[in-house]
Amino acid sequence: MEVGPTSKGMLSVAQQRPWTCLQCLLRRQRGQRHLSTTIAGVTRAAFDRLRLRGGSAAPDANHDDRTIRQVFDSRPVWQEFSRKARRRPFGQSSGLFRNRYLKSPDGFGTFAGATLVKCKRLVARILGVSTADGYKTIVKDLDVLSDHLCRVIDPCDFVRASHPDVRYQNAATSAYTTMFEYMNQLNTTTGLHDQLRTAMADPEVVGAWTEEEKITAKILMRDFAKSAIDLPVEAKQRFVGLSNEIQQLGSEFVDRTAPAQQTMILKAGEAQGLEPALVESFQRGGKVFLPVGGAESTMALRTIENADTRRRIYLASRTSRPEQVRRLERLLKRRAEIAKLSGFSSYAHMTLAEKMAGSPESVNRFLDALSRSNQPRVRAETRLFSPGRGLPAPQTAGSVLNAWDKDYYMSKYKMQNTPATARSETLEQFFSLGTVMQGLSRLFSRLYGIRLVPRETSPGETWNDDVRRLDVVDEDEGHMAVLYCDLFERPGKNPNPAHFTLRCSRRIWDDELAEAASQSQGRPDAEEEEKEEGGVTDGMASARNARGELYQLPTVALLCDFSRSNSHGGDRPTLLSFRDVQTLFHEMGHAVHSVLGRTSMQNVSGTRCATDFAELPSVLMEDFAADRDVLSLFARHWHTDASLPYELVAEKVRLNQSFEGLDIQSQIVLAAVDQAYHSALPLQHASFDSTAVYHDVVGRYASSSSPSFVEPRETSWQGQFGHLFGYGATYYSYLFDRAIAGKVWADVFKRSEGGSVSRASGAKFRDEVLRWGGSRDGWTCVAAVLGDDSLADGGEAAMAKVGRWGVASQRTGVDGS
Repeated sequence: MEVGPTSKGMLSVAQQRPWTCLQCLLRRQRGQRHLSTTIAGVTRAAFDRLRLRGGSAAPDANHDDRTIRQVFDSRPVWQEFSRKARRRPFGQSSGLFRNRYLKSPDGFGTFAGATLVKCKRLVARILGVSTADGYKTIVKDLDVLSDHLCRVIDPCDFVRASHPDVRYQNAATSAYTTMFEYMNQLNTTTGLHDQLRTAMADPEVVGAWTEEEKITAKILMRDFAKSAIDLPVEAKQRFVGLSNEIQQLGSEFVDRTAPAQQTMILKAGEAQGLEPALVESFQRGGKVFLPVGGAESTMALRTIENADTRRRIYLASRTSRPEQVRRLERLLKRRAEIAKLSGFSSYAHMTLAEKMAGSPESVNRFLDALSRSNQPRVRAETRLFSPGRGLPAPQTAGSVLNAWDKDYYMSKYKMQNTPATARSETLEQFFSLGTVMQGLSRLFSRLYGIRLVPRETSPGETWNDDVRRLDVVDEDEGHMAVLYCDLFERPGKNPNPAHFTLRCSRRIWDDELAEAASQSQGRPDAEEEEKEEGGVTDGMASARNARGELYQLPTVALLCDFSRSNSHGGDRPTLLSFRDVQTLFHEMGHAVHSVLGRTSMQNVSGTRCATDFAELPSVLMEDFAADRDVLSLFARHWHTDASLPYELVAEKVRLNQSFEGLDIQSQIVLAAVDQAYHSALPLQHASFDSTAVYHDVVGRYASSSSPSFVEPRETSWQGQFGHLFGYGATYYSYLFDRAIAGKVWADVFKRSEGGSVSRASGAKFRDEVLRWGGSRDGWTCVAAVLGDDSLADGGEAAMAKVGRWGVASQRTGVDGS
């Protein structure tokens, strides 16, 4: 499931929501290759010619293009390139992310303390405003206040989850908690809300604001409303109590998403078809103790030949503990109660009011339309299970198919129809990690005029020696962003791919520079950087744009878990499966949104937009990953340098899409279940039964297709649907953005005279979508990039229209047309 970060105001910090692929990454041992290139040519940083603060790009773009491949593919080159970061004279450190406070674990507390001083000074200034001129700057000041909070919370959230040193994790957690406690104090500061309301009620003040400021004001006011600041004391106490209970129930629910039965005991003969090595690892005393609910049971459902064994495994893996189901039902009831307390008829109505969908009615219109458009694909795919189509028919009676047979026969079909040339081990020879990163830089250069430049890191700047820093350089604006790429597996590292925003883009205002300069003057302990422009950004990256305006630069961490290729020895680089390539393209789609969504206000920068709009750039990048024109930019054999025969990718994509219609239908059902759970139903019946609702929804969508895989009534899988907490009422978002991305890909990029990598198409997408971040309504962006004014106002009709576009046939990119 992929759902991006939400827009966030001062009082509601956006959760870090890294995307986790639903299909496990294929992990193979690979060798490491030293490219046949002299190290001397790349050891002196090309970036010495790039001015960090407001400079223009280095003139030798070809050098940077070569270097980016080498620093990812050649260990000797990387070791020489990164030697500066390994030297720590006198124990000195530049600080994590070059933040001058984060030179040691103790620095997190110092950073939080210094930030609190700045925040309290800003709060006092805002509360003291009494003139029209003062109110004209109040949105800017509130946005800066919000940014100060996020400057601590965002990197701390990343460090406590991803840093390998427990001392840093603990220190980051402590600073994170300190800032949240302060935010709770602000939640009760009615004066901030009152001052903003006063400003928004004055036409003279509002008339002086930019469009960004007006949108930011609405976001901030909405966030104040979410904190129940207008409710009477008793109702506010109830609101706080419900919020705390929801948080606790949600965390417990996510932590306990496992089947009721943890292990299933099989006789040796019942495991026939399962990988022998897997059987051996779980075999004791002639019996197989198969773990239930994880990758092992998934593999068993795909390979075990005995249908009754598959049935037992399926039922066990889809049945949740009764107490987990009750926990979910309490969570749903509390959400319904807090929505009612806030004046909404359901939690879905409360959540969707700020999204592109606008309402649950619109979401259901989208899902129904999408289901109808998907039916021809579903019928064609299920016919593959009919007699005479090369597979045994997994039918029970009439038009009903056994749910536990679905994965088994799909896997058989793919195995029977996979030519040797489409196997992963063949394709991955053309996708070394370095060439893929090189290809991304070339693609971004052609589309958007930006490129990725390897940059030597300073001592202490990264959390692991394998982290590569790439600076994003625009051909007109110069330095635009910093990307930290942590792409290799290591013990203890979270294996899920993720995009973390460590710092958002925003404009640094002149009064901030003046204040920072005055505070550092006369201080003998002030560092030189504090006295310069870097002082106002804590030492992290900043740059002036073409108009001379100073911006703090977006700083992003990209995490993947690619296997090193050490098992082959020699000079072989890390090679990526095609799924790995798509994953990396997807995550870089989030990154480029963060980079190009440069706004004056941090509340609306980059990916801080509506949840059901945030996945559009990243999903669109998956189309580029499978496109002939794009692959021709970089895909070459790691050893022979031969170009990739496109037919290999075309066959792979066709095979991957063999049952895409069925997969989409499953996602539609889950999105519909999510909507039903967050409707008014939990409060309409004292004995709300989530299992009955689940099966009612599943049955409703199953009855619309024939033949269909029907879920057995005795299952209760909803207790394992962890996304219900993090993405309550918004699970439809990924399907929604896939439909839009498919339309944008077909109408904007593939129909372009210059092909899918034309600058004209890229400029259109950048100008109409990416550059706005969250400062423009999503429907306005979509209408503009597609040239379809009927979408501009959104609503149920627009949602249904997007559903009719469908998504099943949009992800091909295999024929080059």
